[in-house]
Amino acid sequence: MPPLAGAELVHTPLQLYRYLLRCCRQLPSTAMQQHYRHAIRQGYNSHSDEDDPERIQTIIQRAIADADWILDKYTKKK
Repeated sequence: MPPLAGAELVHTPLQLYRYLLRCCRQLPSTAMQQHYRHAIRQGYNSHSDEDDPERIQTIIQRAIADADWILDKYTKKK
């Protein structure tokens, strides 16, 4: 299950970047939000020169799955 509605609409790196930043807003603490926002920016910048469409889709799918796991990890602790 994707962390936010609209995960199936993510097709480009910029859409993924914006989607992941929206996911960060659901994290419980400001420190966590800042940490993951920084990690998202670094990942976006490090893959900005990627031009293989298959590789880009693989990165998008993996990032959405990772966001789902992280949100489940932090939001189901109670």
